[in-house]
Amino acid sequence: MKFFFVYLMSAFFIFAGIVHFLKPGVFLEIMPKFLPYPLQLVYISGACEILFAVLLAIPSTRHIGAWLIILLLIAVFPANIQMALTFYKEKNPYLWVALLRLPLQFALIWWAWLYTKI
Repeated sequence: MKFFFVYLMSAFFIFAGIVHFLKPGVFLEIMPKFLPYPLQLVYISGACEILFAVLLAIPSTRHIGAWLIILLLIAVFPANIQMALTFYKEKNPYLWVALLRLPLQFALIWWAWLYTKI
C-alpha cells in the first residue's frame, strides 16, 4: 500500500500520454497559438508523459521521474490557460472543467514533488 499512489500517478500519466497519440486533436485545440509545430509538440509531450511516468514507477529512477513530471506540468500549463481562455470566449459549457484544471495542475505538481524525496 505504501507505493500505491506513486503507481497510480504513473498509470495516470501513461494513460494521458497514450491519449496524446490516439486523440491528438483534443490537445491541438488547447495548444497556445504562439507555439510552432503544434502537432509535433502534442506528440512530444505525450511521449514525455509516458517516459517520465515509467521513470516514476521504477524505484531507482523515481526521483528524476518526479522532477521531470514537475517540469512537464509547468511546461504545459500555458495550454491549460489557453483552454480556459478559449472556452470562455466560445461560451463553452465545460468552462468549469477548464477552470478546474488550473489549480489541479498545482495539485499534480505537489503530488509529484512528494516523490522527489524517495
